[in-house]
Amino acid sequence: MEDTIRTILAEYGHLPVEVDKIRDDDDLFQAGMTSHASVNVMLALEDEFGIEFPEAMLHKSTFESVAAIRNALGDLIDS
Repeated sequence: MEDTIRTILAEYGHLPVEVDKIRDDDDLFQAGMTSHASVNVMLALEDEFGIEFPEAMLHKSTFESVAAIRNALGDLIDS
């Protein structure tokens, strides 16, 4: 799952740093991801994993790090 998240971040996150240089708990917004890019990341994750982020999860904190994204996806896939 983490490889897929990082691939999506590399393609849609528009980060000015290489995704493989980002640690799991690094803040993606501090690394340069914009709110617009986070929406694109969210949509790509939804397509890839066949899920939909509910409104209750549509917060900056859900997409602030690789670990946060992984946890959110885990919750959605398990339910």
